[in-house]
Amino acid sequence: MKNRKFDILTDTSCDLSEEYLKTNDIDCVKLGFTMNNVNYGGEDGEKISEKEFYEKLRNGEMPTTYQATSEGIKSHLETHLKNGRDVLALSFSSGLSGTYGSYVVAARELQSKYPERKIIVIDTLCASMGQGLLVYYAVKKADEGATIEQTSDYLEDLKLHICHHFTVDSLFHLMRGGRVSGVTAVVGSLLKIKPIMYVNDEGKLIVRHKVMGRKKAVSALIEGMQEQASLQKGDPIFISHGDCEEEALVLKRILQEKYPENEIWLNYIGAVIGSHSGAGTIALFHVGKHR
Repeated sequence: MKNRKFDILTDTSCDLSEEYLKTNDIDCVKLGFTMNNVNYGGEDGEKISEKEFYEKLRNGEMPTTYQATSEGIKSHLETHLKNGRDVLALSFSSGLSGTYGSYVVAARELQSKYPERKIIVIDTLCASMGQGLLVYYAVKKADEGATIEQTSDYLEDLKLHICHHFTVDSLFHLMRGGRVSGVTAVVGSLLKIKPIMYVNDEGKLIVRHKVMGRKKAVSALIEGMQEQASLQKGDPIFISHGDCEEEALVLKRILQEKYPENEIWLNYIGAVIGSHSGAGTIALFHVGKHR
């Protein structure tokens, strides 16, 4: 961090651990949700652990997420600008949320107030630890002493090489978000059909194909990675999960055997993404040739 020429801001949809964010001096806008008429997360909502969140989901409670406001983002940005620091902000995909628009509005309003400072907002077109992986590379580049412009250009070139592979345990959360029809959700659940999804170049979640059963779904994630991966020694592989850690650890062990030169990170899918994907989701992220 001693060489860093600017500050980094992101939001909690990156699903990076609080420890990582704190250790690497990354500011983080807290996205929130409402469940059973209670506001959680956000800048001033009730706190809830991932374990508690998924327990509520399994008990039938239905959350509603809300995007970060431009005023909330302005508060984060201005803290850095007042200290004479430029800011590189990495937002949740515009293909999945309006949060990116709030970043842009906030940056535009503050730019006139702090004309000597630089504010660059990147639409990551990523979700969950895919966004987290792009943040990881931003930190790495910044700590090497790159300028804010050099880092921004690097991330813009890199972001469409951040590959996302998802599978969900239940189709009903996807149905609520309009990703699949009600008929597909009912029939798919009866037949134990599991969708294999990815995030496309527009930052939208797309069903690639479907398989029968959970084991085949997890195998399909690995197969998808092997087809697309373009890893250098030391490039990390990220796994996130919707409170199904044992299965995620099995996936991690398999990948450790296949990619012994690459560190594998594991973390929960946070409540914002988990509200739409549901309990039992497993996701895999890496740098690849293309999405």
